[in-house]
Amino acid sequence: MGRDLPQDTDPTIGRLVTDASREVSTLIQQEIQLAKSELKVSLRNGGTGAGLFGAAIFLVLLAIIMLSVAFAYLIHWNGDGLALQWAFLIVFAAYLLLAALLAWLGVRKVRLVRGPERAIHQAQEAAAALKRP
Repeated sequence: MGRDLPQDTDPTIGRLVTDASREVSTLIQQEIQLAKSELKVSLRNGGTGAGLFGAAIFLVLLAIIMLSVAFAYLIHWNGDGLALQWAFLIVFAAYLLLAALLAWLGVRKVRLVRGPERAIHQAQEAAAALKRP
């Protein structure tokens, strides 16, 4: 009486499920393609940035070498200061002392490294609580 009978042009449930799964699959594939294209751009920018950063570090190292030579010649002071070989030896020794100081500070910091003891303890308690009946 008040019910509408399905007509031949109405889609069936199977057809609706098939269409929906096809569209979800297409959507997922498009999302994957979008993610790939975004990653390509990010990786290219990241690689360029890393290369530029590496070049900057190389130039800083060259500048440190030049500064070291300048310090040695400053100590030499046109022959009025120490002999040139002693001036270079003093700069070398200063770098060794600085390296030793940095290594000592690094060892002190590494000794302070501990595992996440509280987190491990809490995880063990949670595992024990879940095992209890």
